[in-house]
Amino acid sequence: MISRLHYITQDLTHIPHWEQAQRACEGSADWVQLRVKTQEESQWLETALRTQEVCKSFGAKLIVNDNPHIAAKIQSEGLHLGKQDMSPLEARQIVGEKMIIGGTANTLQDMLKHVASGTVQYIGLGPLRFTDTKKNLSPIVGLEGYKRILSQFRTLGHNLPVVGIGGVKADDIEALLEVGLHGVAVSSLVNLAENPSAVTQELLSLLNLAVSEK
Repeated sequence: MISRLHYITQDLTHIPHWEQAQRACEGSADWVQLRVKTQEESQWLETALRTQEVCKSFGAKLIVNDNPHIAAKIQSEGLHLGKQDMSPLEARQIVGEKMIIGGTANTLQDMLKHVASGTVQYIGLGPLRFTDTKKNLSPIVGLEGYKRILSQFRTLGHNLPVVGIGGVKADDIEALLEVGLHGVAVSSLVNLAENPSAVTQELLSLLNLAVSEK
């Protein structure tokens, strides 16, 4: 089951990844993507293990971003691959058949490549708007872009869950689910909030409400 709220950690100087995960899980997040960009492999492994410990204590899934070797080593529930990362087929050979693999997309063509790989369980499509969280940002998709791309994707007969990512705000959730997204991914919206747990709970409530009204 692919969660509707994908919470993503980020490199912050004052709050380690596992503490970020703890705060989100206290707000009932059940899907934590560990996104490490500035650590050596050994430090990354330690961070992954500590974050995994937090996730297990809350019954949340841990998804490792970009690093199939660490995902395989700690046997996380999932792996998320960016556009510039290893191909899903190569990653599948490293992590095995059971692990969830998600992939980032910016266009319909990107999405179709993920489908063709036969090994991706969900797609993160974006960005919705400009975001400071990610360097080398892909072209903005926007709400109309989501509507057009998802319509074409479904018309072609594909039903992989697609999650909106990149600058998503609470006010966007209803409209994003209306155009066919399965859910949303958020990072700074939670991590930089005064009360990350409360924001996480609010997002989950909005998602549940939007789903019930579809």
